[in-house]
Amino acid sequence: MGSIKDSVAIIGMGCSKFGERWNMGAGDLAIESAYEAYEDAGIGLDDIEACYVGQMYASVNGIAGSTVADALKLSNIPVIRNENWCTAGHIALIEAALAVASGMYDVVMAIGVEKLKDTGYPGLGTGRGMSPVYEARRTAPGSFGLIATSYFKRYGFSMEQGKEIIGRIAVKNHRNGSMSPKAHFQNKITLETVLKAPIIAYPLGLFDCCGNSDGSACAILTRSDHAKKFRDDPIYIKGFGISMDAGLPHMRPGFGWTSFEALKNSSRKAYEMAGIKNPREEIDVAEVHDCFSITELAIYEDFGFSPRGGAREDIESGFFELEGGLPVNSDGGLKCFGHPVGASGLRMTYEVYKQLQEKAQLPERQIKNAHRGLSHTFGGPPQLSAVGIFGNEKG
Repeated sequence: MGSIKDSVAIIGMGCSKFGERWNMGAGDLAIESAYEAYEDAGIGLDDIEACYVGQMYASVNGIAGSTVADALKLSNIPVIRNENWCTAGHIALIEAALAVASGMYDVVMAIGVEKLKDTGYPGLGTGRGMSPVYEARRTAPGSFGLIATSYFKRYGFSMEQGKEIIGRIAVKNHRNGSMSPKAHFQNKITLETVLKAPIIAYPLGLFDCCGNSDGSACAILTRSDHAKKFRDDPIYIKGFGISMDAGLPHMRPGFGWTSFEALKNSSRKAYEMAGIKNPREEIDVAEVHDCFSITELAIYEDFGFSPRGGAREDIESGFFELEGGLPVNSDGGLKCFGHPVGASGLRMTYEVYKQLQEKAQLPERQIKNAHRGLSHTFGGPPQLSAVGIFGNEKG
């Protein structure tokens, strides 16, 4: 496999306020994130040579790349959109990085935008696939509820013990989100609140599930050897990994419901490109796809952050807290920052970018001495996982 390690840098990023943005259209949200990115990079509209757009799928927010092209007045350049569900923002970022690494362009934009709240897009319907045979009655909470019950059974937890374990993840992410001014939800909660919340799909309660949001996030990329012409603290792309597990793996005989090939393979590819041997020790901050609290737990183990079956000990010891050995979802994650599907991968990268520059929005949330960060999205159907690894220095 080839590598673009240290050949591409991010020189600017922007992120809109996430939430119920009833008074804003998708184009308005794109403007909000793009103009922050322009200012951050010290560039203007005319410097952009190509734009890569991530959105969930066409029927939600528009046709082709026109939503972004029209709003940002992008003319005479390629505007290329992908529709890859929850990973679309990451795919846009990776496409932009490959375009720069190829030598075709010098300054490129990657942007994700989604306007879900006033489209009638239902949270409980997220995850229903296009196949009337395989998935006509499947919902995302229902599927991830099966992951939770399977994990609890495999590792010998009672339902009450299991709900408490994953509930601690929700409490952590709400605490982090409460310190994120752009987050959709900014409320601290207690474990008791999580355990007493209404059930959405047993054993997952209300606070185990992320919500739908409106939002946009944007990145400006250039060649690494040009990066310091724009800023003193660019962030370098160290590696990426993408893996699709086609054909609905959870329908196959023998599928265990506690581990996912797409997660394992995407992280493995990213680690190989970045030269990471021990992610638990070499990653300083991670933003992962916590669509449900149990998903974050499964990612800990599939990404090598925790040993197989050992996530409980790390959760209870505070290893993934802001003050722990590997802070995860330091801005509140999907759970609290929000999940405008096509924008999420770039929003996660925005948080890693700011943390590595020591520019977290509030000092209480700044992770000390962070040099390597990971961002990740996981979606489908079928199952698709994308991982990016970033650093604040070359080598």
